[in-house]
Amino acid sequence: MDTYTAFIYALIAGILPALLWLWFWLKEDNLHPEPRLLIFLAFIGGMISVALVLPLQKWTLNLLDGSTIPYAVSLKYTIWAGIEEIIKLLVVYFIALRSRFLDEPVDAMIYLITAALGFAAMENAFFILKPIETGDAIQAFISGNMRFIGATLLHVIASASIGFCIALTFYKSKWLKKFSVFCGVILATTLHTAFNLFIIESSGMDTFKVFASVWVGVIFLLLFFEKARSIDSPKPLATTI
Repeated sequence: MDTYTAFIYALIAGILPALLWLWFWLKEDNLHPEPRLLIFLAFIGGMISVALVLPLQKWTLNLLDGSTIPYAVSLKYTIWAGIEEIIKLLVVYFIALRSRFLDEPVDAMIYLITAALGFAAMENAFFILKPIETGDAIQAFISGNMRFIGATLLHVIASASIGFCIALTFYKSKWLKKFSVFCGVILATTLHTAFNLFIIESSGMDTFKVFASVWVGVIFLLLFFEKARSIDSPKPLATTI
């Protein structure tokens, strides 16, 4: 199969599962749905952000590959995870976080989850491109499904944790909002790095445990999502005459 055709198939295989997850999360926000155009732009922005991430990750690899710095491997994956989370956040910031449609705390989670799914869709397409190109349909199917239940959800959980931090300080002061975003990026990077390192060093039952922990993370994410939806705007203080 030629590279162009293989890429089209890989792209479709990467996007369709991500759209399924996107449908699920948008259903969770069916009371006050976000504008479809912004959702579309956030998803496409997430996909495009892969092109911004790859050169930075390659630069990090060239810098640390063969390095004698202690824990260089862990440092490499930490920087890679941080780059991905920051780029996804910046994309959402310019597309949606400055929009007038960001009018309730849970909106930040919706947009960041959408961008994360766009990023995962493109990343997954690259991962299954080689098996499709060589005609290894079984390997492509296995890789696609493993990423559908693992890496894709990891991207959602990591980016949503930043969105949840934004939600918690939605009605707070500007400096507190900035501090909360910083904490969210640190949390997302930590979760992302831990997943990558555990997958690399695990095998067999350990891999199952890692994926099971991701699904536990999804349960907590659903709880945090409900918490974000329940955050009310501060009521004005009653005045006395």
